[in-house]
Amino acid sequence: MRDETHRSLLLVEADAAERRLVTAIAARAGWSVVGAADTETAVGLLQGPHGREVQAALLSSWRHDDGPALIAALRQRRSTLPVLVLADAADPSVALEAMRAGASDYLVKPVAPERLLDALAANADRRRAAGELAPLSEKLLEPLPLEELVGAAPDFRAALAVAAKAARNRLPILIIGEPGSGKETFARAIHAASLRARSSLVTLDCKAVPANIVDSELFGHVPGAFPGAFAEKVGRMVAADGGTLLLDEVGALPEETQAALDRVLATGEVRPVGCNGSTSVDVRLIATSSRPVLDKLHPGLASRLGSTTVTLPALRDRSSDIPALARHLLARHARQPGMRSLSIGNDALAILMRYGWPGNVRQLAGVLFRAALVAESGLTAEHFPHIAIQSRFSGRANDFAPQLSASTQESALAAASPVTLFRPDGHVRSMDDIEADVIRLAIGHYRGRMTEVARRLGIGRSTLYRKLGELGIDTAA
Repeated sequence: MRDETHRSLLLVEADAAERRLVTAIAARAGWSVVGAADTETAVGLLQGPHGREVQAALLSSWRHDDGPALIAALRQRRSTLPVLVLADAADPSVALEAMRAGASDYLVKPVAPERLLDALAANADRRRAAGELAPLSEKLLEPLPLEELVGAAPDFRAALAVAAKAARNRLPILIIGEPGSGKETFARAIHAASLRARSSLVTLDCKAVPANIVDSELFGHVPGAFPGAFAEKVGRMVAADGGTLLLDEVGALPEETQAALDRVLATGEVRPVGCNGSTSVDVRLIATSSRPVLDKLHPGLASRLGSTTVTLPALRDRSSDIPALARHLLARHARQPGMRSLSIGNDALAILMRYGWPGNVRQLAGVLFRAALVAESGLTAEHFPHIAIQSRFSGRANDFAPQLSASTQESALAAASPVTLFRPDGHVRSMDDIEADVIRLAIGHYRGRMTEVARRLGIGRSTLYRKLGELGIDTAA
């Protein structure tokens, strides 16, 4: 639903063709675009009669000589104006320079339309806490293997156990979780732990591809298949042959495309658009969705994806994981050029644990990255004033974390055992629940190798499977 208030995007240093492209993309969400060729013009537009309508600025390129000065000039006239940088390459040094100069976000050309709209919406949201550089922090972080995914909460360990065991077969997988909860991270870790790790992981953002060309993107096309199809196109299914295809937001696929995808998975034969023949492929499908979607999918596809479902908990539902997760993310950020190793104090961690993190782990990574950019020494509560304010005064329900008992918070801050001993209300969890967590932890750590899990736990394989059944995790692991 479009905002009733008129919103303008200030586009700086864009040529006519790029200005038309950005204008067309922004118009989808009700934005109008005003162009400026230089700093003087941009500042003049901000100070003009319609300057208040400008809710974000986009720099179409980044130059070392005048980029920081341009951001400073814009911020001098409007201190809270979000400034997005669109750069030619994902260069960490350029990204860090832009962020330290005050940029709010950093995108790489060619930017997907949905990615640009998401960035505009997020940065122009006045309720949004400032300094969440999630897209950049994600670009700079290397993929993690399953055993290094951080979290001790029971629901997270259960999801990790499912993923670890599923990695060892070729069945389709559906990963469900809120935006930012780590669906793509899990998908990449599953691929890396599978027998297909040496082959490609090919991705397709289903919601970012128009319905009229999604079949071409997925299955390919031959010359003359439709107007404008002048050359052959290899689809993502063929490109992923021997490897894994990751479909982000699979529910956005048209019903006809879902039916065609189900046929490909059933037969192993891909028929490009406009082609009478087919190509044999061997592809493992991993699909993601931000909400439960099985009842809305094509029945055949839903049946295939429903056989293995990984459900990721929201970060606010595993607040006790935040201290370990924060330390882990800071250590990974420190490995990037121009960054330094930083500690984080318990006062800062307590603030982070009280916040509800509507953007989940992605948002936490962005907040920590922004703080690490400007901090000279260890991080304290003073580095997160926006989080403290947001958690106390925001009206959004998901900006609040469930209340944690003192014992649970103290245990998390002390980086205690990865198996949670206390419930949020402070009472000790049952032995069955704790034992189930230990088994899930072992399954995740040993990547679903059940013989190794049994050996390390000091029990027989048959005993392990009996316990899985008794504890109700026979299908969850």
